Amino acid sequence: MHAVGHVVVVDDDPALRQMVIKYLEEHNVPTRAACNRSELKHHFEAGRPSLIILDLRLGQDDGLDVLREIRSHSDVPVIITTGHRPDEIDRIVGLELGADDYIVKPFSLRELLARVRAVLRRQEIGRTARARDPERGGYRFNGWRLERRGRKLIDPSQAQVPLSKGEYALLLAFLEAPQRPLTREHLLQATRIHEDIFDRSIDVQVLRLRRKLEVDPSAPRVIQTERGVGYIFAVPVDPF
Repeated sequence: MHAVGHVVVVDDDPALRQMVIKYLEEHNVPTRAACNRSELKHHFEAGRPSLIILDLRLGQDDGLDVLREIRSHSDVPVIITTGHRPDEIDRIVGLELGADDYIVKPFSLRELLARVRAVLRRQEIGRTARARDPERGGYRFNGWRLERRGRKLIDPSQAQVPLSKGEYALLLAFLEAPQRPLTREHLLQATRIHEDIFDRSIDVQVLRLRRKLEVDPSAPRVIQTERGVGYIFAVPVDPF
């Protein structure tokens, strides 16, 4: 894991904050505490965190506003924590605003640690890929292979499947964040086609991609719809 900083736990519940920090520290994840927007700002001034665990219920501070502020100046990974079903809309809005994952209270510390490690691992894979020659390497999934060099998609029978620029960009966005719900807004930004194009254009691109990847596009197993959020690339992906 790339040592670029530490995890910051932003929660106004001191007992929960300390419990999370103690557990993460015991598992070799450097962790700091913040109880509000002001304390979080100090952490950014002192050095960029590796990840932020952000409670959306922060007393006087609105967690969604804090998330908007973070995203206005930083792409640091954020895991949001929310309550039960009444807060479902907040989880969806949080993902739309750029949160990388969410976990519902009361949560298992073991699950939180797994999510933290998964998000940091994705961040590191992306960092490594950017540091490499962007035309090298690629991804394997479900018998398929996407080669960055030449932007080639090879099916399980080793035949090349043509991709438009939009389809390639969308598939790449999925392969860089597999088995994770991705909002339409995220996909629009990742494919760089969001200017002057309506939200539903992503649905059209997904439909076209499904026709190429799915055995039965009407019952997709690879690119699945995540109701109320967007889409999820549901099969494991192996970068090479």
